[in-house]
Amino acid sequence: MKPVIIDNDNFEQEVLNFDGTVLCDFWAAWCGPCMMLAPTVEKFARNNPDIKVAKIDVDKCGELAAKYGIMSIPTLMVFKGGEVVNTSVGVISEDDISELVK
Repeated sequence: MKPVIIDNDNFEQEVLNFDGTVLCDFWAAWCGPCMMLAPTVEKFARNNPDIKVAKIDVDKCGELAAKYGIMSIPTLMVFKGGEVVNTSVGVISEDDISELVK
């Protein structure tokens, strides 16, 4: 499944109200490590269609980044039942992402 692009208007519906696991990738276009992680996140999304993957551009969604205390990017945040259950900062492998969402 292709990652869903999140903005301030659809975050609640796509992430908080989703009945399942959501992996949120907080990123920015100017962030080198974010660009390194992006193909891994996209591959994870393709290989795990049961998990919703959401991309959140911190430059366009500064309010969301502030709300969730994003201080460094890339940050991956796992939501279940509208609650954050796990977080990772920096570039990680697909195997590490799989462990993160368990």
